[in-house]
Amino acid sequence: MAVRAIRGAVQVESDERELVLEATAELVTEVMQRNGLTTDDVISVLFTATPDLTSEFPALAARKLGFSDVPLMCASEIAVPGALPRVVRLMAHVETERPRAELQHVYLRGAQVLRLDIAQ
Repeated sequence: MAVRAIRGAVQVESDERELVLEATAELVTEVMQRNGLTTDDVISVLFTATPDLTSEFPALAARKLGFSDVPLMCASEIAVPGALPRVVRLMAHVETERPRAELQHVYLRGAQVLRLDIAQ
C-alpha cells in the first residue's frame, strides 16, 4: 500500500455557513468516490480556506460525512492579491494501491481554473 496525496478545491458561492459546509461536503464526496476510497483509507486531510471564508471550519463537513477518527486540520490560505475568492482546498493523504498517475484530483465549480492541468 502506498501513501498518496490527493488535491482538490471548490469555490463557494458566498461566505455563509451552510454554503461552506455544502460545498466542502460535495468536494470530499467527489474525492472519495472518484478515487474509490473509504474513510479507512484516509490518513489525514488538510483543509484551507481563502481569507474571505470565515463562517465555518470546512473540516466540519467531513466530520458530518463520517470522518470521525480521521485527523483533520483547517488553515487559512495566504491573501494573494487577485487570487480566486471563496475557495476551500483540501489535500488528503491516503493509503491506496493506485499509482500516482491514476489518482483523480477534484476541482469543482469555479475552482477548475486553479489547476487546468490536473482537474478532472
